[in-house]
Amino acid sequence: MAAVKSHAKRKPTVKAKPAPVMLAKSRSVAAVVDKPAPAPVVTLPVRPKESAKEREVRERRRDTLQKMLLGKRQEIMREIEGSLGQSLTEDQQRRLESARDVGDQALMDLERELGISLMEMRNRRRQSIDEALTRLHEGTYGICAECGVEISEKRLQAVPFAKLCVECQSRVELLEKIEKEEDRD
Repeated sequence: MAAVKSHAKRKPTVKAKPAPVMLAKSRSVAAVVDKPAPAPVVTLPVRPKESAKEREVRERRRDTLQKMLLGKRQEIMREIEGSLGQSLTEDQQRRLESARDVGDQALMDLERELGISLMEMRNRRRQSIDEALTRLHEGTYGICAECGVEISEKRLQAVPFAKLCVECQSRVELLEKIEKEEDRD
């Protein structure tokens, strides 16, 4: 009787997510910002029935979109870093002027909460742009998730994390509006 050799199964490799970096920490808020992964130079795969000119146009569009996304990301990071520095000085100022009445304290708390909300909103925009950069490297960025048509560069500049073209987005919003009206009835 011959021995049967079984092949060992390979475990799937899991890519590690880069560790978040703490930018600043105050008593009330800690902002965590992920470092962007270095953008590897990726050549786009050749598509069947694609001419060299069409490929060049596609690569040029990809490069343009990548520069635009990285620019938007840097802009958001500057906003986040600027508001972090500002909130630190406000926190220090609060300690210096701690002898205030209840109304002043409530106003300062409201301003701080607004600052936190703005920070969270900026961080969500940054995360959306990071996801868009990932989709760009995968080759799915700038293509409508519903109909498969290329999303115009003007739309992507206005909404860099758009997943739908204008027509599909309008249709989705119209359906949401109809559902809300039905829920009211």
